[in-house]
Amino acid sequence: MKNQPNIIVILSDDMGFSDLGCYGGEIATPNLDGLAKNGVRFTQFYNMARCCLTRASLLTGLYPHQAGVGHMTDDKGLPGYSGTLNQECVTMAEVLKSAGYRTYMAGKWHVTRHVGPNGDKSNWPLQRGFEKFYGTINGAGSFYDPTSLCRQNTYITPENDPEYRPSTFYYTNALSDNAVRFLQQHQQESKEKPFFLYLAYTAAHWPMHALKKDIAKYRGKYRPGYEAIRTARFERMKALGLIRKDEKLSPAPELWRDAKDKPWEERCMEVYAAMVDCMDEGIGHLVAQLKASGQWENTLIFFLQDNGGCAEGMGRKDNTPAPSDLKPFSRETLQPQIWPPMQTRDGHWVRTGPQVMPGPPDTYVAYGRAWANVSNTPFREYKHDTYEGGISTPLIAHWPAGIPRGRQGKLEAQPGHLVDIMATLVDVAGARYPSGKIKPMEGVSLRPAFAGKSVGRRNPIFWEHEGNRAVREGRWKLVAKENQSWELYDIQTDRSEQTNLAEKDPARVKALSAAWDAYAARANVLPLGAWRSKKNTNEK
Repeated sequence: MKNQPNIIVILSDDMGFSDLGCYGGEIATPNLDGLAKNGVRFTQFYNMARCCLTRASLLTGLYPHQAGVGHMTDDKGLPGYSGTLNQECVTMAEVLKSAGYRTYMAGKWHVTRHVGPNGDKSNWPLQRGFEKFYGTINGAGSFYDPTSLCRQNTYITPENDPEYRPSTFYYTNALSDNAVRFLQQHQQESKEKPFFLYLAYTAAHWPMHALKKDIAKYRGKYRPGYEAIRTARFERMKALGLIRKDEKLSPAPELWRDAKDKPWEERCMEVYAAMVDCMDEGIGHLVAQLKASGQWENTLIFFLQDNGGCAEGMGRKDNTPAPSDLKPFSRETLQPQIWPPMQTRDGHWVRTGPQVMPGPPDTYVAYGRAWANVSNTPFREYKHDTYEGGISTPLIAHWPAGIPRGRQGKLEAQPGHLVDIMATLVDVAGARYPSGKIKPMEGVSLRPAFAGKSVGRRNPIFWEHEGNRAVREGRWKLVAKENQSWELYDIQTDRSEQTNLAEKDPARVKALSAAWDAYAARANVLPLGAWRSKKNTNEK
């Protein structure tokens, strides 16, 4: 295919629908805002509510259980819950590589249970289609000393990496820098070929770690508290056209007047904002490289998030006393811990709990449920859940050569899902998706939406995670928490899911629930509750 576009897919971690400036937030994201201004913003795009599931679905164009990752990276002894990508799926990199693309990845992998440095690497990035990889195989950890930091197939540390040794190591910057480096190498090695880059940041997943210079930008920004920041976002979102003028704001779980330690709460959100700010700055470096190399016009960039804002309480209550025999790690020693109790590379105990001001390497704190609710403005619930707060993501599509000029800066309201990204890449690249033992793609190409046309979706969109489940067809959404009854919402008039119509429309509930049951049966979702299995064969 002539004039194949370069493709960059950027995925952030544990961010809410309203965090970006171009989606109503007060965090400074000028580079992503610039992509939105000159691209298309999708207002009803969806992920799979949790990190592993989203990554499996995004990479393969399948629902996550079909790819073997129906929960996290442990083996439940069932096809949909093996905790690692199976051989009945292909990744975006494998498909695009077969179409002549060079393939690169920087960031968080988190779709295999095999994480040991000397174990099975058949589902590591290089074995699933990527030619170059810098990032982490596991899913979380310190931004100053990441667990499972890896270059190609070899574990490294920030101190012994022969190719990247900044004066101050910070993982978000490391991912941006290495992604830019891959593109620079591409220009030197094979500029006549198209490239595919998958850039999977860990910002803004806990722990709240950020550099002092970035935190300083947000000093005092969050002093007004949860409700004031959330209301301001809500009004901006309406003004931007992202939600209806008459949309309702879902109830807040906590009030600022009841916060026991307001300076600590402020600091949590200041650091969160700094993490997003730093990621946006890195995306700006990527944009600058594309322009400098002449690749800007014919590069399709997608930006999206892996789940909604995270209400998990990691590090907000625990405070494990420090042992008396701490010693610094050697430059070769791998950070053994994903989360506390742990120590820093230079031998300091990592602190958790209230009044531990997050940001530095020796802290490990999440920003908490109330701020996650702000991130998810105006929606209900959080990461893990299949209400809009758990599964709604911005999707920015930017492609100067492929998006008509009259569509730049426009909003696109057609519902879309992660599974559509693979279908879109196959379409724009002129690639061949394999048949046979490989499961067929579940999504539709979003390319028509770039021009304001219908994507022609024929099937509903489905979700399941930890027994939380949902189905979306047209304006209607059926949703439930684990072991609870179905609820029905008209998303066109009630995106924040405040008025349950299940009792008023039992026929629609019956039809949509039957569609969900059929999906669950064919997509390896059953048995429900499999995620609670006691069998755990996570392999180190």
